[in-house]
Order: sequence, then structure tokens, then C-alpha cells
Amino acid sequence: MRNIIVENLKHTPVEKQRLEIVERKGVGHPDYICDAIMEQLSVRLSREYLEKAGTILHHNVDKSLLVAGEAEPKFGGGIVKQPMLLVFGDRATSDINGVKINVDEIAIDVAKKWFRENMRFVDPEKHVKYQVELKPGSVGLTDIFKRKGQVLGANDTSAAVGYAPLTRTEKIVFKTERFLNSGEFKNRFPESGEDVKVMGYRSNNSLNLTISMAFVDRFINSEEDYFEKKAKILDEIEKFVENETDFDDINIELNTLDRRGRGLGGLYLTVLGTSADSGDSGQVGRGNRVNGLISLNRPFCSEAAAGKNPVSHVGKIYNILTFKIAQHIHNAVPEVEEAYVWLLSKIGNPIDQPTVAAAQVVMKDGNSLDKVKKEIERVLDYELENINDFCLKLARGEIPVC
Repeated sequence: MRNIIVENLKHTPVEKQRLEIVERKGVGHPDYICDAIMEQLSVRLSREYLEKAGTILHHNVDKSLLVAGEAEPKFGGGIVKQPMLLVFGDRATSDINGVKINVDEIAIDVAKKWFRENMRFVDPEKHVKYQVELKPGSVGLTDIFKRKGQVLGANDTSAAVGYAPLTRTEKIVFKTERFLNSGEFKNRFPESGEDVKVMGYRSNNSLNLTISMAFVDRFINSEEDYFEKKAKILDEIEKFVENETDFDDINIELNTLDRRGRGLGGLYLTVLGTSADSGDSGQVGRGNRVNGLISLNRPFCSEAAAGKNPVSHVGKIYNILTFKIAQHIHNAVPEVEEAYVWLLSKIGNPIDQPTVAAAQVVMKDGNSLDKVKKEIERVLDYELENINDFCLKLARGEIPVC
């Protein structure tokens, strides 16, 4: 029997609160880059371990630092004077009964592949240096992978929380970044870099979006050219947001640090489309939560999910699973207006047997929790019973984490 708790939450749903603040860091943001690459490394290592050992072995590659380089933007195209440095940290199994796994080579290969596929102007051979500091795991944690049983024990005592549904503000912040980094948008506006951040602020039914977007200098000929292209992009953003939402008032601003008459110092110009080429470093865990957003009105887990192993590290598994369960509850139980799901592990205990699995739900007006409590309990029990299938999807990279 699992320790499952379902309770009524006396709480104003976020959609009905007066104030809401939501952020999303886009694909070219230094923090996003770290999360995305380390998660891809976990997927690649999982595949390597399955091929060579028939099972996923111990690894937690959730420590990474992208050290900003040095670049000199210029109208018409500048230069990279010093490359970025990507540091890979933490633990990964590199020996399987005498068979060596070249973890360093795999890590660098994964990073280069990711840059080629996601950053149009970053040459992973010239613009990035790599430092791999992945060591074997501790005896205690690696032993978890040798123990018998269909479900592994948790390798940490950790808690996570997820929620559903998304609010209109959360949805439009997410959609806007995805629109700006879509292939179609980049084809139309090649001067728009991948380093995009969208900050949303809602007051009642008024939406304010402040957007930061790195411009690529090779497509900008002058200060006037910059502001003309910026105006066209802002117009496109306004049309997109107005078509995708139903707020009473919408106000959108782009690159608010810009100042006319200050030349290069008054513009957000980069050589490579990311502030990491000279301005801003990145780190795993400082970017989006596992649902792709940073929602300040919501409780959230402090664990960095990206790069953690997908079969025993509850800092990853529970972090993502709580969102899945919350969405399942919201879809399956129409009487629920908003759901929050909490999972707490105890190190060594099977991951399908959390110390507590709890759902806190806000019921729609006129509905009683008593009538749907058993159904919510069944959802929680079902998702935990099928946790192995969920972990395999994580291992294959089928579920995004940033």
C-alpha cells in the first residue's frame, strides 16, 4: 500500500489571482544551453550503457558551467576573440567489467552535435572549448544499480512538486519563445539570435511581455538598420501574441536597454546569437523548470533535473512525474480546477514507493472533493505503478526537461 494523501486546497487558482509573473529562457540562453546539453548527455550515456551492459548504469551529469567567451561585435559582422568554455561535471560510469566507456569523448561529441543542431552561428570546433570532469560514482550510490528488484531504490532523499493546468500567461510566454526560435521565424528574420528571454507580467486581465533578444551583427549594417529591423520584429511579435491570446490589454517591449545615439553600446548585438559569446555565463539548474517555465506564483522543486540519471535519481524522475500526474488528474477529473502533486522519496526505498504521494486540489465551484477523492487516488497509484515505463521514456529522451 502506498501512502497517498488527497486534500482540498483552500487557494485562489493562479489564473484568478490579480498578479502573475512567468519567465522562459530560450534555446540560446546560456542556462538553457547547459541544461539541454547535459540532458542529451544523459540520454546518450543511457543508450551506451543499455547497448554494452543491458541496463542503465550510474551517472549524474547535472553539473555544468558555460563560461562566456570574448567577442567584438561590429556592424556587418564582428569576431570571436576568445571561445566559450563548456565544463562537464559530476559522475558517470566509465568501466563495465573491464570494458571501457570513453565518457570524455561522448560528452564532447554530444555537445558539438547539440551546437550544430541548435545554434546557427556557433562553430563547435572554433567557438567552444571543452573541459570534462566526469569521475566514477561513489561506492554507495553505484551499488544501488547492482541491487535486485524490478524498481531501483532512490539515490537521494528529495521532494518535488508539479501542477496543472497552465494559465494563459504561462502558455503565451512559452509559445512566444518557441515562435521566436522557430525555423520559420529565423528564415524570415535571420538577424534574430537564439538567445531569447520572455518575461510575462499579468495584472488582472492585462498582459505585459518584456522580451530580450540577441541580434546577430552580421545582418545589421548600422544603428538605424538595427532599430528598423527591431521594429519589424516587434510588430511580428505583437501580431502573434494578439492572435494567440484573449487579454483585454497587451503591452510588449523588446530589448529595453537599447538607446539611440550610443552606437554599439546602445544595442543588443552579438556575434553568435547568444550572450554567451561575450556577456553572460550559464549553469545547469538556473534555467527553466521541467515544464519549460519559471512561474513565480507556483511552488517548485529546487533540484536541477537535466543530466540526472533517469532510473534512480528522484530529483529528475519525481520532478517531471509530478507534472505528469497533475495533468492526468486535471484531465481525468473535470471537477478539479487546479491540481498540485507532491512526491517525497527516501534514499534507498524503491522509487515507486515514495514516502508520501500527495495531491492538493482546488475544486470548481459547487463540486465536492469527497465524490472524486478515490478517482484522484487511483490516478496517483496508476502513475506510480507504471513508473518504469515513464523512466524508460526519460532515458530515451522522449520527455523534455527544459
